[in-house]
Amino acid sequence: MDSPQAVDQIEVLSRPSGKAEGKHHIVIVGAGIIGVCTAYYLTRHPSFDASKHHITLLESKRVAGGASGKAGGLLATWAFPQQIVPLSFQLHQELSDEYDGENQWDYRRLTTVSIEADVQNVAESIDKGDSESNKSTNSRSHTLATRKKSRDPHTTTPTKKKRCAQTNRSDRTGSDTDDTDSDDERDDDESELAETAEPTSKEADLDAGADADADADADADANNSASDSDEIQESCGMSSSGTPNSTVLPPDLNWIRTQLVRDWSSLGGTDSTAQVHPYKFTHFILHEAMKTGAVDLILGKVNEIKFNDLGCASGVSYSPTSDELEGSSETIDILEARQVVLAMGPWTSKLLPDCPISGLRAHSITIKPSTGTVSPYAIFTELKIGRNNYFSPEMYARKDEVYVCGEGDTLVELPDTSDAVEVVREKCDELYHYVSKLSPNLSKGHILKRQACYLPVLNVPTSSGPLIGETNLEGLYVASGHSCWGINNAPGTGKIMSELLLDGVASSADISALDPGLYFDASVLE
Repeated sequence: MDSPQAVDQIEVLSRPSGKAEGKHHIVIVGAGIIGVCTAYYLTRHPSFDASKHHITLLESKRVAGGASGKAGGLLATWAFPQQIVPLSFQLHQELSDEYDGENQWDYRRLTTVSIEADVQNVAESIDKGDSESNKSTNSRSHTLATRKKSRDPHTTTPTKKKRCAQTNRSDRTGSDTDDTDSDDERDDDESELAETAEPTSKEADLDAGADADADADADADANNSASDSDEIQESCGMSSSGTPNSTVLPPDLNWIRTQLVRDWSSLGGTDSTAQVHPYKFTHFILHEAMKTGAVDLILGKVNEIKFNDLGCASGVSYSPTSDELEGSSETIDILEARQVVLAMGPWTSKLLPDCPISGLRAHSITIKPSTGTVSPYAIFTELKIGRNNYFSPEMYARKDEVYVCGEGDTLVELPDTSDAVEVVREKCDELYHYVSKLSPNLSKGHILKRQACYLPVLNVPTSSGPLIGETNLEGLYVASGHSCWGINNAPGTGKIMSELLLDGVASSADISALDPGLYFDASVLE
């Protein structure tokens, strides 16, 4: 079985290989998880023949360089849209079964909960993770990362749907709060991990003593040690008996300070929620597609869609972006394509100005817990940080780290490429500041990565997206606008796109409501 790093040996081109000549040629723009899954399922389609079909995958900078490499990776049967969620959730399981996803891209089932907690009075002495940089965060205004409490505390399944809907609304209204589906680029060279981490003074101090304290911390967390409980309760104005807070979390959720929790509910068990590591998953699936010899990967920034005399999409024009041609003004045309698929996420509207898809910037961090690992939970939080202020980070426990993301913002316009996304360190440190109050394992751990990406959100009041299918221009297809559920819905989208491209109709799901032609005119080109 190939390792997740096998993509390192994949040939990356700057110019077409010539293999597409005389074949049914499909051009896919975007090597994120949607474009990669489309290429993969095309090569698995019953009628696909490498001697008759060829796929060119174009990516401006790097595979999974955007949200596909920085997403949380949560999978859920209660995601949206329900037209494709059941299909995609099942395909995730089938892919894992076929390729050993547990070891190749960290696929596993897990439990998801929603937690309300009050952290506003947690003493600094309790929040042992506070460094000098985080103390400065604590003293500043929380305007950029707070929101009013607005949901029913007893809401169960719809909670995540509502969170995602709020993400879309914040994009349309220009809200300056912070949410994400973010992850790491986790570039092939592990040295980049250390460069990006940029440990704070706190992290450096913690690293020195983490090994010695790890076992003791694990025991204390697992047993909810009385001394720690009493100290926290006292700092929050609670009695040692636990009044008024008698909430009991699941026994194995032992990395959360129970004394701070005001209410919690289950959002899904192992029957309905799972996770993947998006960066590893995207690269593995791409490698499998390219092993057929029918897929070329070209590094190039697409500038224009080409059309033939009949007005049908027939190719693209792009500028190579590989290192060997960096700074070159050369433009290369790919012509004679049968179909062109735009799987560019938030960058789709760069080529199709009328397409109502925009980018919502999302910050996230990954944390190495003091105990090395924590129990497998996805946790949606609503943390009270002031009288009327709430901060709502999401925490996803992975096999060897915890991924944390916040709410989205539209403060900075979408840059030209994923490499140019600005990461605001203060936003990342704010995430760490508050989740550290909730979890001793995280407060005594250290940050591995600080990162940001843009989620592709559909700016249409009547639909949450995505848009999947052929536009009103023959031969031009769109697969984008997946919001915070791109990882979840990628296999389903890829399979549906393979059917549309090779059969002319989607047979695996009814996607009539996701038809791009319902929402914009693709012929409006700059």
